[in-house]
Amino acid sequence: MRNEGALVGFTAVTNLADGIGRVALPMAAVGLTSSPALITGVGVTLTLPWLLVSLHAGVLADRGDRRRLAVVANLVRLGAVAVLLAAAMADWLSIPLLYATGLTLGVAEVVASAAIGALVPAAVPAKRLTRANAWIAGAETLMNEFAGPAVGGLLVGIGLSVALGSAGIGFALGAVLLALLVGRFRAAAAPVSGPTSVRGEIREGLAFLWNHRLLRTLNLAVTVLGASWAAWLALLPIYAIQELRLDAAGYGLLISAIGLGGLAGALTVALINRLLGVRWALFADLVGTFLMVLVPAVLPVAWAVGATAFVGGMGGTLWTVNSRTIAQRIVPDRLLGRYTSAGRMLGYGAMPVASLVAGLVAQFAGVRVAFALFAALALVIVVPFFRAVTPAALAESETDHEKVAESGNSTGKTAVI
Repeated sequence: MRNEGALVGFTAVTNLADGIGRVALPMAAVGLTSSPALITGVGVTLTLPWLLVSLHAGVLADRGDRRRLAVVANLVRLGAVAVLLAAAMADWLSIPLLYATGLTLGVAEVVASAAIGALVPAAVPAKRLTRANAWIAGAETLMNEFAGPAVGGLLVGIGLSVALGSAGIGFALGAVLLALLVGRFRAAAAPVSGPTSVRGEIREGLAFLWNHRLLRTLNLAVTVLGASWAAWLALLPIYAIQELRLDAAGYGLLISAIGLGGLAGALTVALINRLLGVRWALFADLVGTFLMVLVPAVLPVAWAVGATAFVGGMGGTLWTVNSRTIAQRIVPDRLLGRYTSAGRMLGYGAMPVASLVAGLVAQFAGVRVAFALFAALALVIVVPFFRAVTPAALAESETDHEKVAESGNSTGKTAVI
């Protein structure tokens, strides 16, 4: 229980700090320039590292002590915020400095995410993995969708230095919480015949993901679902104003519906798994995402859009919790960092591309057409899902954890479904 509390606490405070930073850095840019391109570029620097360094972060997580790596990443984030805070207090802020800070924070976030995602199975008993993942996902949702942006906006209103200082405290506290973890968090040794170069290790992680039918399908599905979510988020501001005739407060309520749904999913995932089974709990996200992007295309009514956003958010958390637990049971410990990073690169990497495509379609064909396009995209994954995510495959994943423990570390092999 101590380890679970430390991991949930770490997730909460660092996601809160990240949320504050995502508000504070663009707002700092607004005070320096009126160029939309330069201002939006700050957001790009925070997310671009998911595409650029995810695979290499996974190698780092599989080569050394994962807790130590996460602590170092948090201290790097603390240092970056401290430099920016000093510059703000000395009136030395500049766009290049904001970009450098954003990239540093983004890279450190990717590294910390790879390390934490890989150490959870070593910190939490197998029988409590689902519960731990639910609490971690709930903390992510609560802080990312609610507290982070809200607190960030409030603190920036008080003063940029106050916001940056608060983010720094969050990163420092995260490093302290990781020190409370008890156990061994160094990745299992690779087989003697395994790859020794960074490129070889990356290939090994990608090959494991691709050659495992269940994991491959789950990751391809989350790439499609993440693209649909990104399109929804990109299109919603203009849709809320032009189609729904909402003000800023109404738009904020629509966005918050996702977070409310996500929190509900975290609180009910164990019950839903018992009632429906993991397969149908996962399928709920496909349904929820489809409805979330379909309804704005056919029913421009605020309450309907908000209701499906709630359903989509709930399904997203059900997917996150269950897919993480499945992967943590199947993937050998020595590959877990690379697998986690590869999966997140696919999911997060699809988001900026989908946002761009959604914007272009909306520009030339209309916002509703763009929503309809991504609703159709969400349907594409249904058939592959039912073919690969079978009761037999899920039942085998329940025993893969024991198989890996017995033979995975010595042979470098695991069962392939």
